[in-house]
Amino acid sequence: MDVAAFFRSEFAEHREVTARAEAALGDAFAAVLAACAAAVRGGGKLMFLGNGGSAADAQHLATELTVRYKKNRAPIAAIALTTDTSTLTAAGNDLGFEQVFARQIAALGRAGDVVIAISTSGNSPNVLAALRQARAMGLVTIGFSGRSGGALAGLVDHALLVPSDTTARIQEMHILLGQMLCGGLEIELGLVGTGTAAGALMPSSSPQGTGAAMAGKPHKNASKPREHAEEERKRIEKQEDEVTNQSDESFPASDPPSWTPVKGPTGDKD
Repeated sequence: MDVAAFFRSEFAEHREVTARAEAALGDAFAAVLAACAAAVRGGGKLMFLGNGGSAADAQHLATELTVRYKKNRAPIAAIALTTDTSTLTAAGNDLGFEQVFARQIAALGRAGDVVIAISTSGNSPNVLAALRQARAMGLVTIGFSGRSGGALAGLVDHALLVPSDTTARIQEMHILLGQMLCGGLEIELGLVGTGTAAGALMPSSSPQGTGAAMAGKPHKNASKPREHAEEERKRIEKQEDEVTNQSDESFPASDPPSWTPVKGPTGDKD
């Protein structure tokens, strides 16, 4: 094996795919960012899902939003549906692996939420089932995929389809685009880079999620003169640090809703 040649060819292909993605996906990325920002501003949350490496991306990106990306700021409501082993194994055992994400969406999804599905092939049966469930509930659907997007492309409102046939390159672009989404949301929601407190978020008591950020709802002191904005921003960040140490209120118990899986044709496995 010519290791040097292999090394160079991998980087060359990565650069080529990056350039094609940059040229092709600008408008689609803007639409995805706008949809996610609108959801969070309205009190909704972002729900990420995927299998294997895409599952790792899902929890990676959800964490960037709920904790921090570039700097300390108010949390952005997001959750990965790939991390609760009890839920995943119970749903897989009792309902079938195809329903492990759809069941969670049926339980947790609310009007105004966004479901972000990550699948390199766009044909994973449990991802498609999740998108059908989300659409049946009227949720906004976003897909990260590659090539033509497979069956996923027909089930999403917005798609980021990486122009490549190589799984590794598609996955590399997915995490790049995902982290760009995190950074873009911080700016679009006024959490970083504005130098003002007008877009600052405070934890919400809404049942959309514990400690969920209600973006776009100005802080009560947002109308202070601009010369006091920096002092106000620092005060809010300090308050946010204190909030993270407090326990969230428990939500009242309610009877579980009846639920029937949304059926559809089975796609090829990822």
